[in-house]
Amino acid sequence: HYIPSGWMGDSGDLKYDGASKSDPYLGDTCIKINYSAKAAQGARWAGIFWQYPANNWGSVDSGFDLSKATKLTFWARGEKGGERLEEFKVGGIMGEFSDSDSATIGPVLLNKEWTQYTIDLKGKDMAYVIGGFAWATNVDNNPEGATFYLDEIKFE
Repeated sequence: HYIPSGWMGDSGDLKYDGASKSDPYLGDTCIKINYSAKAAQGARWAGIFWQYPANNWGSVDSGFDLSKATKLTFWARGEKGGERLEEFKVGGIMGEFSDSDSATIGPVLLNKEWTQYTIDLKGKDMAYVIGGFAWATNVDNNPEGATFYLDEIKFE
């Protein structure tokens, strides 16, 4: 249900391919993200929030009740290995209609091989979530940029 529409920071440094055929974990495609680390807008960081509906930063009353979910799992890998993502996140969008809570992991150093990651949602109030998934990275930890892949992002 969530759409990767919330491009943050140096959004001009990002290339997103939602149907990459570059060695997906499962199925025919995966998500490929290239971060150039050029600081196109001067922020020196970038990330993407999966939102519902698209581009909803808390201005539209449309959160999903994810209170039955105990975790969000996903698979990720770096193109070279060693790419550093500062955080992976569920929730945390603030606005007129804010997410009820948030949960994060990170920083995460990606492996070259597919690795499963888990964001624990136990004890979190996930009754109203606009921001289903997000990641962020920065120039300082990836001065040459970073290319990484995501697959099988799901609530369980």
